[in-house]
Amino acid sequence: MGIKAKLKQNEMFYNLYQKLKYKNRLTKSFIFEERSNNKKNLLIIIAGYKEFTWDNVFDRVEHFTLDNMDVCIASSGIYSDELSKIAEKNNWSYLSTKRNNVSLLQNTVINEFPNAEMIYKMDEDIFVTENTFESMMNTYSTVKESADIPYIPGFVAPLIPINGYGHVRILDHFGLSNYYKEHFGDIRYAASDRPIQNNIEVAKFFWGDTGNVPTIDDMAMKLSKNTFDYSVCPIRFSIGCILFHRSFWKSMNMFSVGRGSGMGMDEVEINNECVFTSQPMIIDENTVAGHLSFGPQNQAMKKYYSEHLDKFSV
Repeated sequence: MGIKAKLKQNEMFYNLYQKLKYKNRLTKSFIFEERSNNKKNLLIIIAGYKEFTWDNVFDRVEHFTLDNMDVCIASSGIYSDELSKIAEKNNWSYLSTKRNNVSLLQNTVINEFPNAEMIYKMDEDIFVTENTFESMMNTYSTVKESADIPYIPGFVAPLIPINGYGHVRILDHFGLSNYYKEHFGDIRYAASDRPIQNNIEVAKFFWGDTGNVPTIDDMAMKLSKNTFDYSVCPIRFSIGCILFHRSFWKSMNMFSVGRGSGMGMDEVEINNECVFTSQPMIIDENTVAGHLSFGPQNQAMKKYYSEHLDKFSV
């Protein structure tokens, strides 16, 4: 008889076992400046380390959030006076954890918003567009509830041009595949060791530097006018902007919290959960959100960003 079976024979010890098992997945060492409206929809913005993007990222969030959403800026291992002020100005919440671990941070935020059923999570280098949040919610609901769609969604994400999956879809939607092949090589649904991840010129290309790719707002406007469309991502997805149900997070027993900052481990875990529980990664093909760049491109794209603010502003 295994340990779980033995413990279940004694309810008191089993409950203690469960508490100890997940004790490290939450923390009491955090600062929470709460301005919750007890909404069923929650947007978590992970921020604290790319201050240069905040003006446009938060300006877009302020413009495009919906009335039925709570918003919480969240910082892992750092407290930012500037983020606190941004949250206060917009009547958003702000939570910062003492320990720097992004999985622990997300668990703590979700736990502090017990009424939130649908949870948006985005990073501080994501630039949402006018219909991003509404379209993602519509896609999630339609896929889940339609008898004609054979999937139960794990999470929904918008099309993201600088993304291992999304860049191929953007090329298809806007007839740019041949141009890309001619200038950057073959096209693959992949990010690791590919131009979409490590080539600075590719990042600039998807931000419209050559004039071929429309602005993210123009792309979003065009796609929003199309009939309802979605796709299923068959590869690892970079989770810079996603929407999932609280029950999905609970079925994972929250995000695992390991050593160090845990950077990227939440992505690995949520991708694995989607595959192993047959709840696929659904991509909303009717909206776009911009992603500044991948790590190898960050330094050069920071400079590009400062010189081309018009491409990132509303």
